[in-house]
Amino acid sequence: MPRPELHASQGLSGRRVLITRSADRARPLASLLGSLGATPLVLPLIDFERAEDQASLDDALDRLAAGDFDWLVLSSVTTVRVLLEKAARHGKSLADLVPAETKVATIGPSSRDVLESVGLTVALAPAEVQSAEGLLAAWKPGPVRVLLPQADIAAPGLREGLATKGAVVATVVAYQTVDYPARTGRKLEAQLPAAVVDSETGQVPILTPEDALAALEAGTLDAVVAASPSAARRIAEMFPSLGACRLIAIGRPTAAEVSRLGLTVAATAKEPTPDGIVAALESVFANEGNPQ
Repeated sequence: MPRPELHASQGLSGRRVLITRSADRARPLASLLGSLGATPLVLPLIDFERAEDQASLDDALDRLAAGDFDWLVLSSVTTVRVLLEKAARHGKSLADLVPAETKVATIGPSSRDVLESVGLTVALAPAEVQSAEGLLAAWKPGPVRVLLPQADIAAPGLREGLATKGAVVATVVAYQTVDYPARTGRKLEAQLPAAVVDSETGQVPILTPEDALAALEAGTLDAVVAASPSAARRIAEMFPSLGACRLIAIGRPTAAEVSRLGLTVAATAKEPTPDGIVAALESVFANEGNPQ
């Protein structure tokens, strides 16, 4: 729900904001931006496919259900979608995959909302720095067994950080990150519960890369939101210049990747939520007045 102190006069009215996420993931942010007078546009850049090695993933989840792990660490909403899909294929709920004695940790509010909406209790989630770094800061040292399902391109920092704190970490590839669109038959199909997907969003324009490039060249895009390091890399590959368009990064890892690519970070969303992203956008536009 939009914060009551946010309103169209604070700099977002008339702004055209490009969200580089799939339509379903973009909906909550697009809904909030629209309510504040901005025009949200969607450009899907990356998509997700089922992991190539399903046997290893199935084995890890069998071990999870058998009680072999003290902790299940979920570092992305996409991983939650994988587990939802796996559970559904066996006629089970996600809660059926996780024994009552196994604790669950995550790194952000979206994952927490999804997990709690399907009956899982989240034992640990960072309150301030909502990232792998924040989770590691909150993690208590000790010899625990951890299952960490991740993307094929996941950085090693979370695994290494947990191991440094004494955890025995079993990692497994849960899904493949690919350029949009994913291949038919391989695409991850599981839908997120209504807890994190706003169903009352209306129609949000979905652009092709060619549409987005034309808008950038015409100077009609005010901001582009990079949701992940992989999205930042795609933005750098596809667009030779962002011109006057400001790049908003979601989280410090994404901001670091944007900077590494030689692009300028106009602002970084401190929280990976619609409110957090809007606050970052407002910090950029608040003193500039509304576009004519």
